[in-house]
Order: sequence, then C-alpha cells, then structure tokens
Amino acid sequence: MKHDQLLGQITAFCRQADMAESTFGRHAVNDGKLVARLREGKRITIETLDRIHAFIAANTPGGVVPPRELDAPIERRDPRANFRFFENRQKYLLFVHTCSEKRVIADRVILELGSIHPRPPALRLFDAGCGDGTVLVRVLRAMHGRFPHMPFYVAGKELSLEDAKLTLNKLPDRLFEHPATVFVLTNMHYAEAPWLAPRAAAAAAGMVWREVPLRGNSAGDFEAQINDLQPFLQENWRANISERSGMPVYERPVALVIYREDHQFLLDAVIPRAGRVEANFDLIIASQPYRARSSEAFRAKRIIAPLARALRSGGRLIGIHSHGRDPGMEIIQAVWPGENPFSVSRHELLRAVKYELGSTARDLNFNAYSDSRSIFRYDMEALPHEVTGPIGTSTAFAAWNAAVYVAQIEDDRLTEITQSGGYLDATRDVLRKHNGLWFYDESYVISRRRD
Repeated sequence: MKHDQLLGQITAFCRQADMAESTFGRHAVNDGKLVARLREGKRITIETLDRIHAFIAANTPGGVVPPRELDAPIERRDPRANFRFFENRQKYLLFVHTCSEKRVIADRVILELGSIHPRPPALRLFDAGCGDGTVLVRVLRAMHGRFPHMPFYVAGKELSLEDAKLTLNKLPDRLFEHPATVFVLTNMHYAEAPWLAPRAAAAAAGMVWREVPLRGNSAGDFEAQINDLQPFLQENWRANISERSGMPVYERPVALVIYREDHQFLLDAVIPRAGRVEANFDLIIASQPYRARSSEAFRAKRIIAPLARALRSGGRLIGIHSHGRDPGMEIIQAVWPGENPFSVSRHELLRAVKYELGSTARDLNFNAYSDSRSIFRYDMEALPHEVTGPIGTSTAFAAWNAAVYVAQIEDDRLTEITQSGGYLDATRDVLRKHNGLWFYDESYVISRRRD
C-alpha cells in the first residue's frame, strides 16, 4: 500500500475518533512513533499493516477493514489449478502409498531433535502442514524415545478436512504412549497458527475454540471420543476460495485442543487458553508448505518469515521442498520439454527470508548447508521384478502419477497429454534407464541463537 494512502486512513480515523497519532500507534502496534516513521517513508511489514487495519476495523462502527492495495506478492491463481489443496484425492493417496517421501522426511526431521534445547514447562513442536499426519506421528515417536518424561505441546496447521481427520485418527496411540501431551490442530494461516490468533478482527470475533479433555486410559477410549468429533469437524472445518488471490482460505478459524483429562492438572501450564497463547517453539516442521512455482518473495513473506518469528531461543525451523534434477523430472521433460517447476533454490529462499525479517533476523542463523547434507533422496517403492522385467501399466501409471504429483502439473494440462499413450512410453523409458524411479528434496534450517 502506498504510504500516503495508509497515512490518509490513519489520519481520517484519528480525526473521527479524536485520538492523537502517537496514541494510535501505541494502541495499534505498540509503537508511538509509527505515524512519524511512515511520514519519513519508512517501510512496514504486511503483519504490521494488518494489525493497523484490524485496530481500525475493531474501533470503527460496522467493523469494516479499510481497503488496501498490496504491492506484497500475492499468488493470484485460477481455483481450477489449485493443485496442492484441491488435488485429486486418489492422486495424492497413490503417491503417498507408492513413494517413501514421508518416511524419509520424518527421518530428516528427527535428526534435528539432537540440536534443540527444550525449556520448562514443555517441549514445543509446530507442524506447518500436517497432511495426513504421517510425518508428525513418526517425529512424535522419536520425541518420546528421546524425551520420555517431558511434557509435549504439539500444534499442527491443516486446512484440508480430509487430512485433519487422518491426523486425528493417528493421535490415540500417541496419547496412550506419551500421556503428558497437549495436541492442538488449527486451520489458520501461517502467520496466525503458531499464536492461535486470527489477525483480522472479523475472523477473531468468529473464532471457534474447542477444548477436549479425553477420559479413560486406553487408546480405544481416546479413539472413540476423537471419532465423536466428526460432526464438529464437518460443521466448522470448512474452506473457501479467496476472491482476491484464488487461494484456499478458512471460513472460520478453528482451534481444537486435545489432552488427557487425567493429566490436566500436570499440563495446566501447557494447555493454551484463548487469547493467551505464546508461540516460542523448539522445533518447527515446514515440509512442502508452498507450491513449487511460487516466488521466493511469496514463500518468504507469507510462510517462512512468520514461522521463523515463532521460534524460541535455541529453536530450529527445518524447511523441506522438492529439488528436481532427478529421474522424475526426466519423465516430465520428456513430455513437456523445458518444464522446470523448481526454479527457487534454498539459497534464494533464505536470502528472501532474511530480507523480509530485516533487523529481527539478527539473532537467527540461516543454514543452507552443502548439497551433500541438504539434498536427500526418496524412491518409488516398486517390487524388483516390476522394473527389471516387462513394465506393466499399473507400475508405469504409478510412476507417472508420482512424477506429475511432485512437479505439480495442473489437471487441465494432464487431460491434454493423457489422451494418447505416449506419456506411459516415456515413463517406461525412464524406469528402464534408471532401473527404478526416485526424487530429490532439499532441506534448510533456520535457528534462533540461544540466550
């Protein structure tokens, strides 16, 4: 937003509310010199802009947020091509069950447990995109093995109703093995979820906060009570397409807090309370949280920078995304020559995050690491004879599905190419050439220095 537009809105509000500009700054963003800095041409972050608008909305009759024209990067997309969220469910499930990515990512995340330094009252973990919960549950098993007697505060963000259900279905066993666990699931944005606090005043007013103390002492008891949450999820875990960006957004922000009733007294200092939630995470998992084709500016501003702000002293954020330059990309480029969905490397992303954070990045370390440490491989898990002998249609289709899923090829482009069988021939050629199929992901770490 242009400075003069924002200053005009603030001036008009202060005049209408009979409020001094310094008072406005203190109440809106805890900075009495805000307006003076704006007049000097100083920049502010998108988060500060949203806090200003939320304050104006909350103190204006009707609560209407002033309009704004952002020069911040916004992904304006056709909802039909909104691959990552409104994907074909069968395509997603076939990839998950034929490729080892989730297991390998969990193994990579688990390595970070040796570098964190938890503080009382709990070890705090945030998963910035639970998916079906596979990675999170594997990490929780390893956390229990390493910290068996330490209370856990585990928060996860997931917008998809289907994936939220799958994650909750895996929770009973974790609560049985590690009873001192508080688990929070939310559908909020990346800049809101760590704090469980919607930024927009209207969203905050309509927030759904549900606390569920589970009774009993067996996984079966917990499973039955979690299954009883299905009507609640169906009613509240809903998403729409943003008219402004074409991105999926929640209808209403939801925070679902689950813990064992017999440990409520022990966990009193860990259980979050509405309006009084801190972030301060020891470990943040950001596994594939953005589209492959999104810009580094969008990834930094909307996703990684807000998550980095949620780290506590000594905390670590591990980010993981697709790297390309693998047999899977050979399949894609055989069908679409020159296709390169992985144009943003970890190095470019970390530079963008550091720029976005500005002076607040001073106590953070940005670790891209060498390729040998950062880049790791996962495979399509086919039987040996399926790629060494005649390659059947089912194997070729599973490999094709994995390749287009990783490369995030939109459905309309797939429809055009699958009308002929040439794509399967290209897939078989790559399988024979490499005696299998694999993909590369790359990782990076942002850590906050210890006090």
